[in-house]
Amino acid sequence: MLGIIDYGMGNLFSVSKALERLDVPYFISEDKDQLLEADALILPGVGAFKDAMARLNESGLTDMIHDYTNSGRPLLGICLGMQLLFEESEEHGQTEGLKLLPGKVIRFPGVTEEGASYKVPHMGWNLLSFNGTNALTENIQNDYAYFVHSYYAATEEEVIIAKSLYDKEVPAVVGKGNVYGMQFHPEKSSKLGMQLLNNFTQLMKKG
Repeated sequence: MLGIIDYGMGNLFSVSKALERLDVPYFISEDKDQLLEADALILPGVGAFKDAMARLNESGLTDMIHDYTNSGRPLLGICLGMQLLFEESEEHGQTEGLKLLPGKVIRFPGVTEEGASYKVPHMGWNLLSFNGTNALTENIQNDYAYFVHSYYAATEEEVIIAKSLYDKEVPAVVGKGNVYGMQFHPEKSSKLGMQLLNNFTQLMKKG
């Protein structure tokens, strides 16, 4: 069964409804022992990086997440949940992340190299371009996903599964080992998002 981590800063309703449409059994919990029994975990997130890490640290969920990923079972971070997977963020001052993926979360500058301004946050539908195929991207073609974010992950190329262009190429889907992340909202991204979620749920069956 799939577990959704409840630490008070995730859009639990939309994620859970997407799993119901996929007919995937799930539970929502803040209990560390129960979450450790899951076959796969989703870390959702809406809000500020600093506040989210404070809640994870204070509740002991940070240690639980590390124990869980060390077991080799799959973990998916969504939106802010993806950003939390990285080493640190500059949002509201430097804050350490979960350090499961290499890189730093930084703000869109809002100004191009030529000096033209653009809107921040990055909000709306944008095209994803995938780098090859893996277990998460089976039966996936380049398509549009729904984004809402002001910060993006600056990371290593080998971690990036898909990119999106918003002034610059930014990571949209990331992964290393059994740890995955999606910057956009897959549960709000029509056929593409649902296929990606479905592919992730298949990973727990392969384990």
